[in-house]
Amino acid sequence: MAPVSGTEGYAEQAESLVERYERVSFAEVHRAILHLLPTVPSRVLDIGSGTGRDAAALAAMGHRVVAVEPTDAMRTRAATLHPSSQIQWLNDSLPDLAQVTPLGGQFELVMLTAVWMHLDEPQRRRAMSRVAGLVRAGGVMCMSLRHGPVPTGRRMFEVSANETIELAEAVELQLLFREERLPSLMQPGVAWSRLAFAGSE
Repeated sequence: MAPVSGTEGYAEQAESLVERYERVSFAEVHRAILHLLPTVPSRVLDIGSGTGRDAAALAAMGHRVVAVEPTDAMRTRAATLHPSSQIQWLNDSLPDLAQVTPLGGQFELVMLTAVWMHLDEPQRRRAMSRVAGLVRAGGVMCMSLRHGPVPTGRRMFEVSANETIELAEAVELQLLFREERLPSLMQPGVAWSRLAFAGSE
């Protein structure tokens, strides 16, 4: 079976990626948006949960986390590495999130960390509409956008903050936070932009 669009190369490099991603803490990666996270136990959706580092940290804060990861090798490793009754692991992917939608309800926090660059323009448009429907009124959606050379064998696109904000505002998400092109903690020559949005009241 062909890999989900955008996940090319991850299964083959799962072990080395786990080692690299787990080396940097949730607090280090997300320091810019920590002040936006829920302070009481909440329902959280972590899209593209990778090694489970972020899902585990959020679960340790008392949140109930739905961790979405389409690469089997990453998801199974994550579940072993971070066992928690607070985390539900799902084999699902953008732009449609076909497994998340039937769960019903909305989330106080939706995380899309190092995910958006895997989607082409039509997929980004579809995905933004789907994700917006999963953010409850007053909830928060946090995203990171990658800028830099594409590793061999990967499917990635250069995505601007401006385009992303326009897509979000078109589906009634309101910009809360914007920080652009900070150098990567792990990859020389790569920078990340951070955006956060509030769900419409």
